Amino acid sequence: MPKATEDEVIYLQFSTADRGWDDHSPQGLAFLNGEPVQGVDSNHREVLLSNRFNAGEKVTVDYQAYTNRNSQFFSFKADVVTYNAKVLKLYYDIMIPYHITERLGENDYDRILLEKALIQTINQLDLRVPKSDEFYSSVDKALAVAEEEIYTKLAGHEDVIATCVGHTHIDVAWLWTVEQTREKVVRSFSTVLKLMEDYPNYVFMSSQPQLYKFLKQRYPDLFEKIKQKIKEGRWEAEGGMWLEADCNLTSGESLVRQFLHGKKFFKDEFGVDNKILWLPDVFGYSAALPQILRGFEMEYFMTTKISWNQYNKLPYDTFNWEGIDGSKIFTHFITGNDPHQAEDTHGTTYNGKLHAGAMIGTWRRYQQKELNNDVLMSFGFGDGGGGATIEMLETSMRLEKGLVGAPKVRQATSRQYFDELYERVKDNPKLPNWVGELYLEYHRGTYTSMARNKKANRKNELLWQDVEFFSVWAEQYGEAYDKELIYDAWEAILLNQFHDILPGSSIKDVYDVTKVEYDELILKGKALLEKKLEVIAKNITDKKGIVVFNSTTFDRNDIFELDCEITGLTVNGQQVSTQQTFDDKTLVVAKDVPAKGYQVFEHSSAHDVKNLLSCASDGIETPFYSIKWNDKAQFTSIFDKQAKREVLKSGAKGNVIKAFEDRPLNFDSWDIDVFYKDKMWEIDDVQSIGWLEKGPIRAMLRVDRKFLDSTLSQDICFYAHTRRIDFKTTIDWKQNKILLKAEFPVNVHANEATYDIQFGNVKRPTHLNTSWDAARFEVCAHKWADLSEGKYGVSLLNDCKYGHDIIDGVMRLTLLKSGTNPNPVADQEIHTFTYSLYPHMNGWQDSDMVKEAHFLNIPLYTAEVSDGKDNFTSKQFVSADCENVIVETVKKAENQNGYIVRMYEYQNALTQAT
Repeated sequence: MPKATEDEVIYLQFSTADRGWDDHSPQGLAFLNGEPVQGVDSNHREVLLSNRFNAGEKVTVDYQAYTNRNSQFFSFKADVVTYNAKVLKLYYDIMIPYHITERLGENDYDRILLEKALIQTINQLDLRVPKSDEFYSSVDKALAVAEEEIYTKLAGHEDVIATCVGHTHIDVAWLWTVEQTREKVVRSFSTVLKLMEDYPNYVFMSSQPQLYKFLKQRYPDLFEKIKQKIKEGRWEAEGGMWLEADCNLTSGESLVRQFLHGKKFFKDEFGVDNKILWLPDVFGYSAALPQILRGFEMEYFMTTKISWNQYNKLPYDTFNWEGIDGSKIFTHFITGNDPHQAEDTHGTTYNGKLHAGAMIGTWRRYQQKELNNDVLMSFGFGDGGGGATIEMLETSMRLEKGLVGAPKVRQATSRQYFDELYERVKDNPKLPNWVGELYLEYHRGTYTSMARNKKANRKNELLWQDVEFFSVWAEQYGEAYDKELIYDAWEAILLNQFHDILPGSSIKDVYDVTKVEYDELILKGKALLEKKLEVIAKNITDKKGIVVFNSTTFDRNDIFELDCEITGLTVNGQQVSTQQTFDDKTLVVAKDVPAKGYQVFEHSSAHDVKNLLSCASDGIETPFYSIKWNDKAQFTSIFDKQAKREVLKSGAKGNVIKAFEDRPLNFDSWDIDVFYKDKMWEIDDVQSIGWLEKGPIRAMLRVDRKFLDSTLSQDICFYAHTRRIDFKTTIDWKQNKILLKAEFPVNVHANEATYDIQFGNVKRPTHLNTSWDAARFEVCAHKWADLSEGKYGVSLLNDCKYGHDIIDGVMRLTLLKSGTNPNPVADQEIHTFTYSLYPHMNGWQDSDMVKEAHFLNIPLYTAEVSDGKDNFTSKQFVSADCENVIVETVKKAENQNGYIVRMYEYQNALTQAT
């Protein structure tokens, strides 16, 4: 360490050949004498040494660096540099008021006052010979004038406040893998701790318990330092969720687990009870969220992403957000601006710069000044950018004095801000409500990109719910409940629901990892489930045969498949229908399998089953329909025998697979732009068509198609026991920048369609009347979407898809997207999935559609039994006496004291249920 005078400060300064901050810039971690001290990046090039080491002391420096930029050469340099503290102070004393003047009009009186004071200050400087005695003497004079003319006479204003909290938004994966995020956390959090040493007024918040867990595993000493800062009230651990999860695709049960795991971690580790859902960067917000938030005693919600809307500016920044059940959550949007942002743009940022121009823009962007004079700004670089910078914190110190022309800055926690804001506005009659989903008019392609990943997520969500249910049941017979295994499995599912993983907007390396993780979860889940089913089967019946388990909330008439050929089966002495499949398996019709229960099938001799399915080369007769198709295997007629009406529009064709050119202006894997419809090709090159099965339970038509270098195969299934028509689809996809959709133009007139979401459903318009309606040209739904008129309707069901559009009676399900950035081979692989057409009598509430959607997604499970104990042939573990109440989850309580039964009402009908 060199010697320094009283007026000097010493820094260790790093530099690399980078071009300023972006996600690819080199990011490093500086170690001093073996201790990780600070992250180093293009925003944080300097590490203050003189507050840690004395002159002559030896300091060993290590530097660990990373970049994902494809560059052949990087230079690296490290120097020890000395600054004169007074000159540095004068630099900031002049710079901050100058930044205020940049955002004020030429004739603004505050600007005139500031310019006058700045000129007085600068005129004190003698710049003839820098570093001379005369120069340093003039610096002292300039500092004195600045203090008097700017920071005394022009200070003390607090009619407008900007509450600022330090932040570093970190994507858990995106253009890097989760493994690299573990390092980003260390770099960024160590930078925060270092700056807290240097700036005692620095207040910082970070959400996402997953990040803290990474740090605890990697650097437990740093984790303990953060614990201490949380106790001091300078570091805020808030946010609600385990991580900033996608809120469109994630299931209701998964959203509950996000809060369960997230709040539990912060409570256990830091003694903090979260009250704010902090989701700055998520691609839309389900209308189911407010009721979930209320269930977890969350009080507030914050985002900025809705400001990215493509067409319409949301009219409020402070309001009550009302969900599908009437629950309300107090909401405030950060209106953070960039320092020089044009005032006619409405985008806001969660990576704010604590800069005078940004403070002014943040206040100007806020729309409800009649309610509130205090705006919230989260400031700091994200994604490994280290959060706040020295310049930001120096700016804060000066703007905290309340200079004219700019909001007065105060650093405080987001919780303090929300508590105070709510108290100010809660009784104000002008506080508005926003009812329903917060639909983001952007990133609509994230409902579809990386289809394999979305399928694996849904399959794991449903599988591990069933694992928990049967684990609870098996525990009644003395089988241990695998608490840690189940908890860890859910944590893995939650991690991969991050808003750049599940939506399909990350690099290929991320999905190479998730494939392995999801496959392992499926194997573990199936093995554990099989074990539990065997335990239950041995304890519930003394019959010899097959126990069929139904984990859905509905009594079930459905088929299950056995991997062997059998002669026949009976239930309570009654013969059941069986059919040998084309691939040497056995289909069995299971009637009246009770909800959340089981039924025992005993082996018997074969018997004849009347075949009600009549197959022809160009159509089929079923108990429900008379169906015709053309030589391209597109349906030309679906006549509903019961309703005596045609399902399809006159002259239209059903199950038309359409390919659209998908070249959005920006964000290739994120976006679908409205002009995608301008170029379309029907996938109608049929290579073969023929019957694989002809009943009596199921008739199956195999259709093979070709499109460019890709192949599409569908097994279209027609049934004797259900109105559902399944399209079991296998696609070997080799194209890119093509959007694939399945289309059904239906003869139903309705101004709104209904879409399945978490714990309920929402209605959306089927017309383009307003700009708000037209913006929803692609929307998200889970297991089903329905178009119903007074006494009839048609539903589209699916087992792993989310993107939909229903306009003017044309129902379409989005199958594949295949963008190239940031993953050049996204979706170029083999895909298997099923979607279903379900025409029904009456409205959807009075049909079996919701049941069928659950049956499509959740299989019947079987277990062989030959030596049991009890003599029941069927039984339920739990049931609800109302069909509009869905028992979603049965699990053991996290404290192991009792059980949780989570249910919801899905028809928007006030209901008494047992």
